[in-house]
Amino acid sequence: MKRLILLIMTSLLAFTLGSANAGEVVLGAGDVLKISVYGNPDLGVETRVSEAGDITFPLIGQVNVMKLPVAEAEKKIANKLETGGFVKKPQVNIIVTLLQSQQVSVLGQVNRPGRYPVDGRRSLLDLLALAGGIGPEGGDTVSLIRKRDGKTTTDVVDVVEMVRTSDLNRDFDLAANDVVFVERAPRIYIYGEVQRPGPMRLERSMTVLQALSAGGGLTQRGTERNIRIKRRGPDGKLQILDANHDDLLRSDDVVYVKESWF
Repeated sequence: MKRLILLIMTSLLAFTLGSANAGEVVLGAGDVLKISVYGNPDLGVETRVSEAGDITFPLIGQVNVMKLPVAEAEKKIANKLETGGFVKKPQVNIIVTLLQSQQVSVLGQVNRPGRYPVDGRRSLLDLLALAGGIGPEGGDTVSLIRKRDGKTTTDVVDVVEMVRTSDLNRDFDLAANDVVFVERAPRIYIYGEVQRPGPMRLERSMTVLQALSAGGGLTQRGTERNIRIKRRGPDGKLQILDANHDDLLRSDDVVYVKESWF
């Protein structure tokens, strides 16, 4: 149910992402711009922002647009055209056809990993929606790696819990070059006298009895009285524990169901 709620939330976000105000986009090196001036088709150009932040525009030459919002860049070009005596009251329009400078990497267990543009204000849930949401093998937590003022920080966000409780305080705003990483969901392994032995997803607060159910139940020769859990302790040493039905399982536990002798 929790993962269904998350899927619905990210799907709804995906439909609303296109509504961001284009004027909020901040320009940078590598961005490709399509610029037009109303009533002056000869001034229409498509150009790329240089590493220094410059573009070349007809009549006025180089214009620096580095770190300018699109709306401010439009005003700057219009002002140069008017003060230079080239166009009276020009109406300049900029469309960003490729936002190369402001991108976030979304990696790991998402449906469409890759780099996505931060065109305006974008949050963690926004970027997960753009990447198609968390994949079937993905876990509930997401690592967000950010660099601010020369310092790199990592925040681990429990996305499912955040959406379930409607507590969006950790739906952080993202910026260029941030990294969102979704790890594979934790697993356990079950073998012996069960119908479907093998690895399975470790759900929250999963008990031994729930794991047996997920494994299809016992075979005719299986017994619930002799179940063992093989677990690595904090020191790395293997522990073999007698299991009760209500015991909680941990990541990488191995559940062994023995054969009944009677």
